[in-house]
Amino acid sequence: MKFIKMHGAGNDYVYVDCFSQPVPENLPELARDISHRHFGVGADGLILVRPSEVADARMQMFNADGSESEMCGNGIRCVAKLVHDHGIAVKDRLKIESGAGVLDLQLSVGQDGKVDRVTVDMGAPILNAPDIPTTLAPSGPVINVPFMVTLPTNHHLGNAKMTVEATCVSMGNPHCVIFVDRATDELVLELGPLIENDARFPRRVNVEFVEIISPTEVRQRTWERGSGETWACGTGASAVCVAGVLTGKTERRILNHLLGGDLILDWDAETEHVMMTGPATEVFQGEWGMS
Repeated sequence: MKFIKMHGAGNDYVYVDCFSQPVPENLPELARDISHRHFGVGADGLILVRPSEVADARMQMFNADGSESEMCGNGIRCVAKLVHDHGIAVKDRLKIESGAGVLDLQLSVGQDGKVDRVTVDMGAPILNAPDIPTTLAPSGPVINVPFMVTLPTNHHLGNAKMTVEATCVSMGNPHCVIFVDRATDELVLELGPLIENDARFPRRVNVEFVEIISPTEVRQRTWERGSGETWACGTGASAVCVAGVLTGKTERRILNHLLGGDLILDWDAETEHVMMTGPATEVFQGEWGMS
């Protein structure tokens, strides 16, 4: 099986072009094996680029733990780059089908003829609690809702219980945004997995820990559902943009600093759609021996 290793702001996936080769078998198992950082290629997950009846291509993604996910903002930018650069559809505007619907993408092509940046219309955020889904509220938006977590005995966060304020947004997949003074390792690595798997999120959840630098600039770390901490999360950055406006902490257009690079987010006041702009990079190509 031929593959392409790509990343968007450090959020890295193994991509398989299913226009030129058959869809692999046992996809959850393949995702776990190929994503392993020591025994595989190493990635946050596996993304298949498949033919679509309603768009230029269809994106199917699996997290590093083998679970299937609806969408990845950084991943879909790389899908657009693969579709363009590898001749599937050489256009400056593409439509890509995902588990969150069909998204529109605007491609920026460098002097070498390859895509280097992509703007994605991430669509309108979902704010009604049951649709996110979360049980933190019976209905309506979840904004700065107190969220108490019971910590294990070997934690490094002080008390046995910790309360944070959660603002929840779905960008086709569920996010819990928590604004903090400092996004420390202890918060991300210890609190992140507890919130991800909390029963108040029936389909688990991605968790963003966000530092406010100014009303137009933030810093984000993400504990990603099914993958652990990732260096970037495009749907998460979009959710942060929305959450910043809902809580009065940021303006509608922000620069978001993630571990792997920067993303620009703009929550349009007229369309209510979030526009995300960021890089897309091909790292290398290879062949995975499947036995």
